[in-house]
Amino acid sequence: MRRATVDLGGGRTGAAVPLRRNENLLGVLALQRLEVRPFSKQQIDLIRTFADQAVIAIENTRLLNELGQRTADLSESLERQTATAEVLRVISSSPGELKPVFEAVLENAVRICHAKFGNLMLYDGNQMRMAAMYNAPAAFEKLRREDPIIPMYQSVLGLLVASKQVTHIPDLTSSEPRAEGR
Repeated sequence: MRRATVDLGGGRTGAAVPLRRNENLLGVLALQRLEVRPFSKQQIDLIRTFADQAVIAIENTRLLNELGQRTADLSESLERQTATAEVLRVISSSPGELKPVFEAVLENAVRICHAKFGNLMLYDGNQMRMAAMYNAPAAFEKLRREDPIIPMYQSVLGLLVASKQVTHIPDLTSSEPRAEGR
C-alpha cells in the first residue's frame, strides 16, 4: 500500500486513522500530501473527528438498513396476512364454489410474489386440467383450456407428480427442474 501511494499517487506524507466501532476495525481514513510536510496535532485530531463521523454514518446506515429490512419484513407479513384473509373471505362467501377461491389464491400469489401470471391445475391421477388462471397470456390460456396436460417424466409437472415436492426452475430456457424439500 505504501509503495502504491508513493509510486502511483505521488504521496510523500500520509496520515491514517482507523475507523473503529468498539474494537472492530471498519476501515481507515487516510490522507496524503504530495510534499513532505507532517500533519499537525490539530490536523490529526480533525482527521480523528472525521473518522468518528464516518463511523457514526456507517453505524446509522447499518441501523437504518436493519430498520428498513424489519419494516419490509413486517410489510410483507402484513401483505401475506391480508392476502390470506382475502382468500378466506372468498372461501366463506363461496361455499361449494372452487373457481372464485382459486382465482383469489392465484391473484394474491401472483401479486405477492411479483410474478407475471399464474395457473392452478387439478390432477386426477393421470392428467392435469386447468382450474383457474390469472393474468395468463391469451395464447397460453387458449392452449391450456383446450388440452389437458399429461405429466411426462422429465417435465416440471412430471417431477412434481413423482416427488410431490416444490419444483423450481431458475431459468426456464436453460435449467433442469429440481424438487425442493419443504
